[in-house]
Amino acid sequence: MLITLNERIFRIISEVSHINEIEVYLVGGFVRNWFLQKKSKDIDILVIGDGIELAEKVAKVLNTSKVVVYKNFGTAQINYRNYKIEFVGARKESYQHNSRNPIVETGSFRDDIFRRDFTINAIAVSLNNKSYGEVIDLTNGLDDLKNNIIRTTSAPLITFSDDPLRMLRAIRFATQLNFTIEPITLEGIKSNANRIEIISKERIVDELHKILLSSFPSYGFNLLDQTGLLPYILPELNNLKGIDKQENKAHKDNFYHTLQVVDQLKEKTNKLWLLWGGLLHDIGKYPTKKFIPATGWTFHGHEVVGAKMVEKLFKRLNMPVNEVLPYVKKLVSLHLRPISLVKEEVTDSAVRRLIFEAGNDLEDLLLLAEADITSKNEQKVRLYLKNFKLLRKKIEEIEEKDRIRNFQPPISGEEIMEWFNLSPCKIVGDLKNQVKDAILDGIIPNEKNAAIHYLIKIVKEKGLEFNEEKIPK
Repeated sequence: MLITLNERIFRIISEVSHINEIEVYLVGGFVRNWFLQKKSKDIDILVIGDGIELAEKVAKVLNTSKVVVYKNFGTAQINYRNYKIEFVGARKESYQHNSRNPIVETGSFRDDIFRRDFTINAIAVSLNNKSYGEVIDLTNGLDDLKNNIIRTTSAPLITFSDDPLRMLRAIRFATQLNFTIEPITLEGIKSNANRIEIISKERIVDELHKILLSSFPSYGFNLLDQTGLLPYILPELNNLKGIDKQENKAHKDNFYHTLQVVDQLKEKTNKLWLLWGGLLHDIGKYPTKKFIPATGWTFHGHEVVGAKMVEKLFKRLNMPVNEVLPYVKKLVSLHLRPISLVKEEVTDSAVRRLIFEAGNDLEDLLLLAEADITSKNEQKVRLYLKNFKLLRKKIEEIEEKDRIRNFQPPISGEEIMEWFNLSPCKIVGDLKNQVKDAILDGIIPNEKNAAIHYLIKIVKEKGLEFNEEKIPK
């Protein structure tokens, strides 16, 4: 079988390798995606010999100096016209039990093909002069592509024990491609689930990102659950599984509810950290779950508890804690607010407070809240979504009128101290907050003069002494 490779890059690699009598093949994701009719900018070149040396020779012909060499791994990468071309010498690998970093030795073409993770990634295409374009499929990867199957190139028990990250990669590929993990490979993951603990948190999170950005993230998280990996990676999510029943009263399975929320959110957005907000929005339900005979199961305060849990989870997984963590915490802590507003007649005050507290993340919060509607009662869902449209309209009207989203108090703490002869103390903060609350509650407009008059009134009620001449008229 031959495939047509029209890219100039492949012809140049073929010519350079022919002149230097080097055997060379196109392998990996580019080949897989070619057969799936997907575009790819990452090109893997398998060299029977010195990959770094060939990369440097090809770079000269391409007239590019952008060669990045990784001597420890025996690889080199050329960045050329939006392509990342990686050259690697054929190798075979062996592993020690406490590490996924292999002991690497020079190997043959066959050694290199069978060291690869899955059959769909082990299809090779010759770039050699005499067999240019010929497909070499030693592991029947083409059949697995045709049948939508993820299968390891070697015995799954050994494959996953040697490199446990491949368990997550199997699930990620299955999710991205909507493939099935064949039974023996799936059993291999189940048997080695505990081995995931030797993988760095950064590599795990990278795979979780890719699962979340797939068309149906729930597929991947269901596989994480099915294989037993979920408790090791996201115990907070795993704890949401199951339905408790008491006195004929039951709550919904919050794990499957969460996955439905994430899928519905993914239909509307590709924002990675918003999707994380959807994944974690209900993790506080496990520690706050309580049965009250008169009302049934409750999860009071789960949004507050959940926001605190998010911080611990981020730190445990070495995830970004600067801008990203506050954003996800905000989504989790506020995710009930929009829904509570659509259940009842919306007051201007409540909408102002929502705009103020959500700030520039309001639209993301609304998307999460809409995705959080997962009732089996279609009429109830339609009603909620209709009310959400009304809420959005109300938000636009109030935002245009009151400029709350980027609200800054019209009076500063420094001004309060100067006008009322106060040193830094709790009273200053209280006065400032009372002005803010008055604006958000619609008692006074968001204007400095109105705030000053309101502040004077409060101070007089508190019996504080001040000189009115110091205060702007």
